[in-house]
Amino acid sequence: MSSTAPPPLLQWIEPLNDLARLRVLRVLGTCELGVGELASVLQLPQSTVSRHLKRLLEAGWIVRRTQGTAALYQMATVTLDDTARTLWELASASLELMPSSVEDDRRAREVIARRSVDSRRFFGDIGGEWTELRHQLFGHAIGLQPLLGLLDPDWTVGDLGCGTGQLAAELASWVHRVEAIDREAAMLKAARKRLSNVNNVGLHKADVGELPFDDGALDASILSLILHHLESPGLALKEAGRITRGPILVIDMMSHQRTDYRDTMGHLHLGFTAEELETLADGAGLTMQRYIPLSPDPEATGPPLFAARLINS
Repeated sequence: MSSTAPPPLLQWIEPLNDLARLRVLRVLGTCELGVGELASVLQLPQSTVSRHLKRLLEAGWIVRRTQGTAALYQMATVTLDDTARTLWELASASLELMPSSVEDDRRAREVIARRSVDSRRFFGDIGGEWTELRHQLFGHAIGLQPLLGLLDPDWTVGDLGCGTGQLAAELASWVHRVEAIDREAAMLKAARKRLSNVNNVGLHKADVGELPFDDGALDASILSLILHHLESPGLALKEAGRITRGPILVIDMMSHQRTDYRDTMGHLHLGFTAEELETLADGAGLTMQRYIPLSPDPEATGPPLFAARLINS
């Protein structure tokens, strides 16, 4: 070994002094990805990911192979010595404790799933391209929106924390009536404009902790991306249970560590785990029947979401 060459430990450890590179390496330890795919998983600019890949490749932490015109990367295996393996065991154990690792894993699975759909060979020749072709022809409305037809057309549904009325507008076509509530006048103004041609939506200025409806007045209720804004989310769930005789659907963020959301967007809670939501539901006299993580959109920049179904106990 040259007297000027750094010891093997330093050669391996220096590339690991950046959290983004550690995330890159962790993901590539589980799957082989292209630059664009990895950028989607990590929610980083492609140029940034390329720079980190270059450094890890030079250091021997990853390997690259070409497939047609694409370059695919994965973590090296046989070329890592005992020092590198020990270092990675320590680093990866620390990474497993970070919520961002859970988000990375979900997005990686979605990227791989989309790739596998795209690669299938028109239910034979075009079958693998059907999802993308369907979106090109019909837009994303062909996805979940038609499933609203499963709702009972005689129902009155509450949109609790309706915001600008997007969800209320979609629900209105499928149910008897929608009662949309928000505490912010600016949101209701935007919702009123959006719903100007819809005659079966009622708009109400109220707090979700004190709703202007009789007990059991609604057949179902939805609280979409509202609980994390509330000082007392349990009180909102209790009120929802009081006015709703059927199911209550909660859509919100899974637990995360993006603390800047508190300052930039006024979030009071950094998402909810299944256990946290179940505790809130129990305190409100509700039973949580389901808590389902939603498939993340690799193009989305926010934390992953969940949907939970609650009923009165």
